[in-house]
Amino acid sequence: MFTGIVEEIGNVKKIVYGSSSIKLSINCSKILEDVKIGDSIAVNGICLTVVELDSSWFSVDVMPETMRMTSLSRLKLSDKVNLERALKLSDRLGGHIVSGHIDGTGIIKDIVREDNAIWITVEAADSLMRYIIYKGSVALDGTSLTVAYIDENSFKVSLIPHTAGNTILGLLKVGDIVNVECDVIGKYVEKLLNGNKQDLTIQSTKKDISIDFLRSNGFA
Repeated sequence: MFTGIVEEIGNVKKIVYGSSSIKLSINCSKILEDVKIGDSIAVNGICLTVVELDSSWFSVDVMPETMRMTSLSRLKLSDKVNLERALKLSDRLGGHIVSGHIDGTGIIKDIVREDNAIWITVEAADSLMRYIIYKGSVALDGTSLTVAYIDENSFKVSLIPHTAGNTILGLLKVGDIVNVECDVIGKYVEKLLNGNKQDLTIQSTKKDISIDFLRSNGFA
């Protein structure tokens, strides 16, 4: 579990290619202070397991499904990546609940500066847009952000200078691919409300949802 507060920007040190997987080594310093083999680190928002490490780098295995679902297949040597260690129970939840399980990718369609902010427009598939809510939370490349605009097939977020300077989001260009993780709470609520008879007792379709239904099932 993560919070979407990026701790460090790392650099890709080495990529070893399998037939449809990779072993990825990343140069970094801060996040290695208390990391051991088997720990989880979010790399551009993707929860990965440390399999090797030294004083200035760590390695992870990236399986074929992760390659298909995320932007890691596009990484090159020396590319910069967002890094975050798994959340401690004693830590502040500065961002939002981030699982590190990417729902899909989006395409950067526009980048506009407004005073001290940078507006980024992300185009995404319907399967992602259904979970994007105005003023809700979304993680882009592992960075916790607030949705500030939404339309039929895209949404916008606004970066403060700190976020732009301390994550790779400040380096994005139009046409770049970003990893998108939607708010996990919304996905669970949808499953509970629209699940099938095989695995749930609560049955509903969109037309059945009302404030009375939500109250009777503990959601309001």
